[in-house]
Amino acid sequence: MTHHPATTADPAPAPLTDLVLAIDVGGTDLKSALADPDGTLLDIRRTPTPAPSQIPGESIVERAAELLADYRAAWPAHRIGAIGLIAPGLVDEINGVGIYSANLGWRDFPFVRRLQDATGLPVTYAHDVGAAGDAEMRFGAARGLEDVVVMIIGTGIAGAVFCGGVRVLAGGYAGELGHARVPGGLPCTCGVVGCLETVGSAGAIARRYAEQSSQPVTGARDVFDAAAAGDPVARQVIDDAVAALAFSISQLVAILGTEAVVIGGGLAQAGESLLGPLRREVDRNLSFHRRPVLLEARMGQDAGLIGAALRARSLLDTP
Repeated sequence: MTHHPATTADPAPAPLTDLVLAIDVGGTDLKSALADPDGTLLDIRRTPTPAPSQIPGESIVERAAELLADYRAAWPAHRIGAIGLIAPGLVDEINGVGIYSANLGWRDFPFVRRLQDATGLPVTYAHDVGAAGDAEMRFGAARGLEDVVVMIIGTGIAGAVFCGGVRVLAGGYAGELGHARVPGGLPCTCGVVGCLETVGSAGAIARRYAEQSSQPVTGARDVFDAAAAGDPVARQVIDDAVAALAFSISQLVAILGTEAVVIGGGLAQAGESLLGPLRREVDRNLSFHRRPVLLEARMGQDAGLIGAALRARSLLDTP
């Protein structure tokens, strides 16, 4: 499968091409797209995530079925052969069950079974960050590598861990990097004191700087800009974040022998302002260990959709 830019393609594929439907469920928005056999995303749409119904998860199934009908009407010359659904929270990808989502409300919801019943199509269900990791491994910064951690750093921090080219699932519990404890960590909304994302996430950087400086900011990018301009408070907040991230990365390298760490999400937009200090701090933390390559994610904001499409396509490619 050859990847092309994740944009709406023009012209459309040849008639009768098998397409797949990719759906990325977020806390506020639901993104969807069709994908052709080459991996090109077509007709990308964004709609509000439906409010939870009496049975959380059921509203997502209903919206997915509506989207399928809408796409079929818009692309009548093409067969949509499978659906790839991704979402945040704890995900049992083997059994197709949403174990838990604090923001979206479901617990032990059988997404694959319900969506297959509603649409008559084969369905795959995966973690959103795991799907983004799959896209980075197949087409992006980690292409050709095997022992990789893809860290998505935004409001929180989550990861996809690959060993020998295979993503570690652990029943849906692997990759919760943001809730690993680090020195200097603060009280977390999960109830534990010391979680990585209380110091190292983009949300934490913006929040801690605003609290300590009494200066309003729109996000972590403003804090990096302030640090570059010589603001000592901004510099300390970023140094704290780098130290926490480097601690967790070093632990991963020591335990797993990770050869590369791919940084994505909102904080990755800081580029070398983040990656340069992070490389140096990771290097200081390690002794005889293999030094991991730190890379910026390449697949962009549609990485999850691309990963969802890859998984859906695998249902059609399997004999």
